[in-house]
Amino acid sequence: MRIVNVTTAVVAYHGEATLVRIDTDEGLSGFGEANPDAGAGAVVGMINSLTPLLLGEDPRNVERCWEKLRRNKVFAGPQGGVFVIALSGIEIALWDLAGKAAGLPVHRLLGGKFRDRIRLYADCGDGDDPAGSVAGCVDRAQRMVAEGFTALKFDIDDLHHPAKFDPFNHTVNAAELRSMVDRVAAVREAIGPDVDLAIDLHARYDVPSACRISWELEPFGLMWLEEPIPAENVDALVRVRAQTRTPICAGENLYLRWGFRELLERGAVDVIEPDVPKCGGLAEAKKIANLAEMHYIPFAPHLVSTPLGTMATSHQCGAIPNFFVQEWHALEEREVWDSYVHAPDGSGSIVKDGYITLPDAPGIGVELDLDGVRAHAVAGYGVFE
Repeated sequence: MRIVNVTTAVVAYHGEATLVRIDTDEGLSGFGEANPDAGAGAVVGMINSLTPLLLGEDPRNVERCWEKLRRNKVFAGPQGGVFVIALSGIEIALWDLAGKAAGLPVHRLLGGKFRDRIRLYADCGDGDDPAGSVAGCVDRAQRMVAEGFTALKFDIDDLHHPAKFDPFNHTVNAAELRSMVDRVAAVREAIGPDVDLAIDLHARYDVPSACRISWELEPFGLMWLEEPIPAENVDALVRVRAQTRTPICAGENLYLRWGFRELLERGAVDVIEPDVPKCGGLAEAKKIANLAEMHYIPFAPHLVSTPLGTMATSHQCGAIPNFFVQEWHALEEREVWDSYVHAPDGSGSIVKDGYITLPDAPGIGVELDLDGVRAHAVAGYGVFE
């Protein structure tokens, strides 16, 4: 079996999500997805530039193909950014192909599954209204719990808060901090003590602000406080973690296993959150999870993907012992999100009662609904042409 073509499609989701198709001379095709953060134009261009290196390769040699591409850029050292995001989408498509060729689900190729269902947390953004009001947060929280979710996440980093003094310096002031605490307190009261609650700060703050926020949120028993400061300065993150009982989660913007080594070795986090279609793909994410397990750190992937990338990530989460919970980020785009794939059970969605059930169908186990892809394709990129 040999690779004969690599093509892409770009669809509207969380901006622009890049889907990858790899075709073989035996008529099998595999599909993957690259994280949208880098912008579709850059990712598609990178995939096109890498395609000649894949032509003629056996797609079942997933890690050989991956390493061939990685070593083609900047000698053999670690990389990041657009290149690794594109590499991640390609790698996921290779696993889909390898599974289909073997007649096995991807989780079997990754070593087998530890669990049948993948627990999700609903990323609730800043609630049911654009202002991030207390009432809007409470409404969304109660709605998600009613749908069966046992874990939620809210954003409380409001860059347009009326009390802010400066559009660039985000050092938190008393009025901002009070509004943050009010929202978290209201959500915790609405959902009770047994639903897990995470809070995201999107790496906006400095060390003093991160410490003040984490102290004030300690009474609410958070599942974690996500990226109170950027994760790249490990010394600074260690200082924040050392000063609070609130668990700290980070890692969505780090790449490959090398990007996580110091974070884990220095004890900078309580929870690790690689984004699988961004950090290097399924096998690389499993290696990161293995590193985290050595430090007794749970693995809770960040994820902003269509159902294709979401299900692919679920296979990887099923194949590791230290999985905690997986992000689901489609509340504002649910109808469009569901339309991109055919759910294995014909129900219309792969998400049910706050969980994803791992399929036993070959490959990733979901097939793209090309009508849905075409209906929401971003103009100018074509659909697997």
